[in-house]
Amino acid sequence: MMKSYASGSLSLVMMTEFADQTGLSPPGKAPRRYLWTDAFAVCTFLDLYRQTGDEKYQDIAVRLVDQVHNTLGRHRKDDSRTGWISGLSEEEGKIHPTKGGLRIGKKMNERRPGDPYVERLEWDRDGQYYHYLTKWMHALNRMSRVIEDPMYTMLAIELAKTAHAGFTYVPVFGGPKRMYWKMSIDLTRPLVESMGHHDPLDGYITYTQLQATAANGPKGSASPDLAAEIAEMANICEGRNWTTDDPLGLGGVLGAACRVTQLIIHERFERIDLLDILLGSCLAGLRSYADNNSLSLPAGYRLAFRELGLSIGLQAVDKIRGLIAKHPDAFTGKYPLHSRIEALGEFSPLIREIESFWLEPANRQANSWMAHHDINMVMLATSLSPDGYLTI
Repeated sequence: MMKSYASGSLSLVMMTEFADQTGLSPPGKAPRRYLWTDAFAVCTFLDLYRQTGDEKYQDIAVRLVDQVHNTLGRHRKDDSRTGWISGLSEEEGKIHPTKGGLRIGKKMNERRPGDPYVERLEWDRDGQYYHYLTKWMHALNRMSRVIEDPMYTMLAIELAKTAHAGFTYVPVFGGPKRMYWKMSIDLTRPLVESMGHHDPLDGYITYTQLQATAANGPKGSASPDLAAEIAEMANICEGRNWTTDDPLGLGGVLGAACRVTQLIIHERFERIDLLDILLGSCLAGLRSYADNNSLSLPAGYRLAFRELGLSIGLQAVDKIRGLIAKHPDAFTGKYPLHSRIEALGEFSPLIREIESFWLEPANRQANSWMAHHDINMVMLATSLSPDGYLTI
C-alpha cells in the first residue's frame, strides 16, 4: 500500500503538534515524556527527515532522545531518590544514560515495597516495562543508522544488557529462564511477575538487530557483545505460540516479521523458519480479530493506539512482499511464505478503515482518544508514515 504525499503531510502536522505540546520544540521547562510514545516519535521524525530532507526533523529526533534520557533515565521529581536511576555519578550518567534502564513515564509513582497490588492502579503507576525498553532500543538503533552515529547503538546495547539482567530470572523450582512483565524503577523488584506474551520474541529480534548494527560499525571500535543474551532469549522463545487477536499485539508481531525479513536479507540471519512461524501466527490472529468485528463500534468504545498498532503492522506485509521479491535467493527452503503473505494481504483494507476512522475529527473528540492523546496522535502519524518504524 503506497502512501500519498497527503498522508506524509498529515503526519508532519501531527508530529509538529506533538513536539509543541510535549515540551520538545521549543524545549519546555517540564517536558512530558513517555517511553513508548517517544520511541515511535523518534522513528517517525526520522522518516519525516527522509521524506523532506529538512534537517529540522533530524534535530528534533536528536533532541527527543536527549530529553528522554534526561527525564526517564533519572528519578522522578516526587521521589526521595535523586539523580540517575543507574546510581552513576552525574558525569558518568550523562555518558551512559541508559545503564539503569528507563522509566515508563506514568503519572503516578511506582508501588512502594509492602503496598498491596491493585491491578487497576498498576496500569497508572511508574516503573519499567521490558516491551517499552525494546521499542526504545529500536529507536536508538534507527538513530545510528539514519544519522550514522554508532553512539546510539552503543547506548541501545547498554540498555539491552541492563534490561536483560533485570527482567530475566531462573524460577525458584528450576527450569528455563523466564521474564517479569514490569519491574521497579531501580530494577530491584518485580511489580508484575507474569511474562508478557511477546516480550521474549521482541527481545530476541531486537538484540539480534543491535548486534548486527554494531558488527557493521567502524572497524576497530569496541562494543559490548550480546551473544549470551541472544542465546538466552532464543531459549525462552523456544516452542512458544505467538498467536494473538489483540490488535496491538498483532501489529507488533507483523512488525517483528518485517524486521526478521530484513535481518535475513542484510545480516545473514538464518531464521526463515521463524519468519514462517510469525506469518502463520499473524494469519490465525487476524482471522480471529476480523470475526470480533470490533471496528464497527463507536469511538468511545475503541482504543485508537491499539488499532493503529495493527494498521502499522499491516503495512509491513507489503514491505515483506517487496523484499522477498527483490531477494528471492535469500529465502530458500520449503516454507509457504508466498501463500501466507497473499493471505495476509487480504486484510490490508483494514489499514484505510482504521486510519480513516481516526482521521475523522469527531472521533478524535471522544474520551477514549483524549485520555491517551499523545500516544494516539503519534501512532496515527506513524501509521501515515510507517517506514521509519518498520525499517531496521
